Amino acid sequence: MSAPEPYRIGVVQMACGPDPDANTETAVRRVEEAVDRGASVVCLPELFRTQYFCQREDHALFDEAEPIPGPTVDRFAEVARRRRATIFVPLFERRSAGLYHNTTAVVDPEGHLIGRYRKMHIPDDPLYYEKFYFAPGDLGFPTFPVPGGRAGVLICWDQWYPEPARLEALAGAELLFYPTAIGWHPAEKEEFGKAQHDAWETVQRAHAIENGLYVAVPNRVGHEHGDVRGDRAEGPGIEFWGGSFVADPFGRVIAKASHDREEILLAEVDPREVETVRRHWPFLRDRRVDAYGAIAHRFIDPP
Repeated sequence: MSAPEPYRIGVVQMACGPDPDANTETAVRRVEEAVDRGASVVCLPELFRTQYFCQREDHALFDEAEPIPGPTVDRFAEVARRRRATIFVPLFERRSAGLYHNTTAVVDPEGHLIGRYRKMHIPDDPLYYEKFYFAPGDLGFPTFPVPGGRAGVLICWDQWYPEPARLEALAGAELLFYPTAIGWHPAEKEEFGKAQHDAWETVQRAHAIENGLYVAVPNRVGHEHGDVRGDRAEGPGIEFWGGSFVADPFGRVIAKASHDREEILLAEVDPREVETVRRHWPFLRDRRVDAYGAIAHRFIDPP
């Protein structure tokens, strides 16, 4: 049986302003531009509708959440249907009163909502107070049909863990998106900035290698204070480092954005390359699934 044909993906790196509706329309234009340039699958950055509001704990910001389906998913479903594209749409999801998730919705070229992924790993660090806003995901690690096969999506903090990427590879993904909002704390950039960025890129390239799949990472750019509808947080803010990239199944970076500009990255995903790499580096074949039971433990205490 012949492998599916290659297809082009688009990765949107964008800056986010204080007006959520304006950010949505900017994202729509970026998606349309990516499709005009040949992309059939496009992914936006994490929580693109607002500046990164998790820099503070503020109950009023729960008002920015919306149901799925809801107005933003409907907006991108119309774009997907009109442009015949699959779009990954990361959102602040209101599941019910008092229950919210950091979620990516997926709409297909017919404009149908075909599923969602809820962020599983929720950080709680200075300026990243996500546990205040988001419940951990409970949908597992699904994959979704795209023109050439299947794609998975994980969100930001998920990118530091090997298990989710492996589970999505086992579920058939040959492409893995990591919509992201990550940057430098201004007080740390000079001393630790290069090492932090290098670690971030390296760990995701490693997921591409160990699973024999493409990894595509859309990040945001710009210095933000969590300004949502004109309400700024106090403090130093975060300098989002951009650096969006796509790595192939050998871990090679085949497309990469700057650290300080809005850009659209385009890259070709070739399922035949996935097949070739997995034949020569058969990590999935050689897994000792009989020996990994302890991985489900929090920690293995010494005798």
